[in-house]
Amino acid sequence: MADFSNTELRRLDLTLLLVFLGLLRLRKAAGVAAELGLTQSAVSQALRRLRAIFGDDLFLRRPHGMEPTAVALALEPAVRGAVEALRGALGSARAFDPAAATGIVRIAALDAAQSVVVPPLARRLAQEAPGLRLSVLPLARGEAVTALAEGRADLSLGFIWDRPDVVSAELLYEEGYRVAGRPEALPDAPHVSLDAYCAADHVLISPGGDMRGVIDDHLEALGRSRRVTLALPAFLPAMAAVAASGALVTLPARVAEAFAGGFGLVTAAPPVEVRRFPVSVFWHRRNDADARTLWLRRQLAAAVAGA
Repeated sequence: MADFSNTELRRLDLTLLLVFLGLLRLRKAAGVAAELGLTQSAVSQALRRLRAIFGDDLFLRRPHGMEPTAVALALEPAVRGAVEALRGALGSARAFDPAAATGIVRIAALDAAQSVVVPPLARRLAQEAPGLRLSVLPLARGEAVTALAEGRADLSLGFIWDRPDVVSAELLYEEGYRVAGRPEALPDAPHVSLDAYCAADHVLISPGGDMRGVIDDHLEALGRSRRVTLALPAFLPAMAAVAASGALVTLPARVAEAFAGGFGLVTAAPPVEVRRFPVSVFWHRRNDADARTLWLRRQLAAAVAGA
């Protein structure tokens, strides 16, 4: 018995060990069956398997219940230790203590999410998990899935139109658009007419360097167009350029609300309907039940809500 082979160990399973410990504690098969949600027949079958594995009766039937043999009593500390070790390991996998946590949280995000989601998240992490450090990775469109699959990012922020099955998602908010410009460029803010919009010069946020944005399709459907004079890859440089030039820029509403005033800009609703888009947090499915990932997702939701 002291030299159990792998083949012999394979005959054991967790249910057998729980039945063994239950019989030691309760001394009645009916009580063990009720506690574990088994039938009495299943408990009896488990006991037969235990007797065959250990080569001992283990429990003797007596008028007052099941009496453990000397072998059963000798096995108790080791079996109990094994079950408790497994219970502790599983509990650790499901638990996360932010106050004691250390390490680096890596989040891949586009420019807009970096600007409006990361700052409040960083503030929350500093308060709730001071041992965690936050690293934000720049993210080109289409790279989120690869970054998550390769483990280069724990989470990704933004949107993935064709999300594969290996990536899970949770909506953070839906985003619209605002037009930003100097007060003289938007004299009727928070409104701007279609004629005034089309007559103005425009700065375009274009990570890929394109000179055409999503709103141009909407204008084209109306038989209108605008003149894009400058394309920049990020939102804050674009607003700085607008403040210097007098042009207009159309950008996500939360970015505009958070930063336009700092550049001396006012904002207006776009003169055409532009489809809103979802901003979500993404993670690899292997982390669906990971306690750290679950906690970080809750912090992101609270940061977005301003809690």
